[in-house]
Amino acid sequence: MTEGAGFHAGDQPGDLPGDLTAVEAGMWQAFRNGSVYDLRSGDALVDDPHGGHPWGPERTVRARVVCWLLLDGPPALAGRVSSLKLSGLRIVGSLDLAGGTVVPYVEMSGCRFEREVLLPEARFTTVRLVNCSVPRLEAARVHTEGDLHLPRCRFPGGVRLTDAQIGTDLLLNQAIVHRDRTGRSIAADGLTVGQDLQAELLESHGEFSLRSAKIGVSLSLRGARLDNPLARLALNAPQLTVERTLYLTPAGVGGTPLSGVTPARGTRIQPFESRGGVRLDDGRFGDAVDLEGARLVLTDEQALSLRRVQTPELRFLGERPRRGKVLLSGARIVTLVDRASSWPGPGGLHMGGFVYENLVPRGPFALAERLDWVAAATAEYNPEPYERLAAVLRESGEDEDAREVLLAKHRRRRETLPPAAKLWGYVQDCTVAYGYRPGRAAVWMAVLWAAGSLAFAHAGRPPVNQGGHPQWNPALYALDLLLPVVDLGQVDEWQLRGGWQWLAAAMVLLGWTLATTVAAGATRLLRRN
Repeated sequence: MTEGAGFHAGDQPGDLPGDLTAVEAGMWQAFRNGSVYDLRSGDALVDDPHGGHPWGPERTVRARVVCWLLLDGPPALAGRVSSLKLSGLRIVGSLDLAGGTVVPYVEMSGCRFEREVLLPEARFTTVRLVNCSVPRLEAARVHTEGDLHLPRCRFPGGVRLTDAQIGTDLLLNQAIVHRDRTGRSIAADGLTVGQDLQAELLESHGEFSLRSAKIGVSLSLRGARLDNPLARLALNAPQLTVERTLYLTPAGVGGTPLSGVTPARGTRIQPFESRGGVRLDDGRFGDAVDLEGARLVLTDEQALSLRRVQTPELRFLGERPRRGKVLLSGARIVTLVDRASSWPGPGGLHMGGFVYENLVPRGPFALAERLDWVAAATAEYNPEPYERLAAVLRESGEDEDAREVLLAKHRRRRETLPPAAKLWGYVQDCTVAYGYRPGRAAVWMAVLWAAGSLAFAHAGRPPVNQGGHPQWNPALYALDLLLPVVDLGQVDEWQLRGGWQWLAAAMVLLGWTLATTVAAGATRLLRRN
């Protein structure tokens, strides 16, 4: 077929053009019949489309003939449906279907493309490229009514799916994609997928970009390996919308990966791994973001960024990042499922404005560890994380733990105060624990009463009224000093001099402080009840 080959005026529909090679003629007839055109030799080494074994003319077709069949092919045989089903073929030349409308079903398995596949703004029903070698897939704004399947394919020059619209599922399972000239492996900004996007066991060498993408059901990156250590991001997906769940979890290796299915016993498990930052800022997830078993290998400048994410559930159950940061600032979560060993240490966690309503720890997560978790997120004092944790604990009925959290907040704040205020803070902590342990205040009241009673038993005490005064009672006198509101009729009847006056003044001040603390604690208890 020449460069401008096509049907001639005298051709009858379905006539076989005379300038096709024997291989292309066989493909032509298989297209009309709707059958699979299989040129595999049966030798796995020879048939490997990614291997170095040469494929000669006996299994080679021209890309222009393939385009001709898809855009303006012959009618199907009687009782058949025309479709292009190729297996084990070598396609030479650039497969250019840009802007075209392809009606027949397309499936190519184990094929080797010598040049890029160009599908920008093309329209398809369903396209399946399975285990194919494709130098580059250029498919910006492509539209499919059904699936776009690219499992086990290899793309040395990257994949572009910017603003593509996939009617049902997009499959990238076990695909291997390398970076293009811009550093991206998969550029899919603005992508829309009607149902699932599955990229399980994907190998991405470059930035996987999903900015403002919309996924109708779930996005699965189970067992995927995203490798972009020299750049800032391995997964760049701000403003991503997933109607159900984002899975950054392990997958079984060795069989066909199935979303939501527990791998069989003895199956080797491959975790999700990102060598580079993960950005999910401003994402919306209908069910959950699942990070169970995720492995993040970050530099000090890289981060797992979940800022302003909204989802009913965040499962933060991955391995602890040794470097880098976890950013949760402004995120809104209903239920946080986490593990103590998953969170980074001091300086590695930021969660200013992080709102969550329920805590569901997986495994032991003591309150002391939870307080360390809050401290790790606040390099400088910030009351908000403490107050959020206390509110969640109180709502779950853990009042004692909530008080411990608020006490820790005051102790943390104390470290930021000037020396005089810091000293007063230590006094409040030692005496009444900033009011969160009112029982301790009552004990101090009792101790001061006993000490004051013993001390005033030896005080000089001339009466104010020589004509009539009550009998001296040091215990009642000390109690009258300590109780700031109740008047027992003792203080105004006796005069103290010298150091006894200072002792009485000190007891009055301590009495006000301790009584106020007891009253505040009782008020909080009554309010909770």
